[in-house]
Amino acid sequence: MRLPLLALLARGPAHGYELKQDLEQLLGAAYPPTNVGQIYVTLGRLEKSGLIEGEEIAQESRPNKKIYRLTDAGREALRAWFEETADEPRVRDEFFMKLALAPRTGLADQIALINKQRREYLNTMRNLSKLAATEDRTNRISHLLIEGAMLHLQADLDWLERCQEELEDLR
Repeated sequence: MRLPLLALLARGPAHGYELKQDLEQLLGAAYPPTNVGQIYVTLGRLEKSGLIEGEEIAQESRPNKKIYRLTDAGREALRAWFEETADEPRVRDEFFMKLALAPRTGLADQIALINKQRREYLNTMRNLSKLAATEDRTNRISHLLIEGAMLHLQADLDWLERCQEELEDLR
């Protein structure tokens, strides 16, 4: 959450609730909603670390609000983030760990685990398809997010099929 908030502040000062709305509007309904409390906690940490500055703005009929702006250090952190590549492929995968350890425990069948995970992925795929059909067509970022998630799910489904083939050959 730290770096996306810095990125939103790169275009200009904003308060926490405004940043929440910007993020949700940009990413659409496919992205899990962000808790505004978490945004304010993160903004506080960014301010303490010198990546942003906050300024209290007095309001007549409401409590004061704090407007945040990016510092030079924040801009540098953001530049560094954009220069980095994304994380390596998932190697530490919880499902795979279950699959690998199941025979040693005698508590779960590997094929049953694969089938259960496959059902979960297919359910998620259906939900994303429904979401894509209802999402605002003009929000290309949201559609790209949904499409990326669906492509990852399809790859995961293909991988589950491969796992099942290999494990059935071992039986």
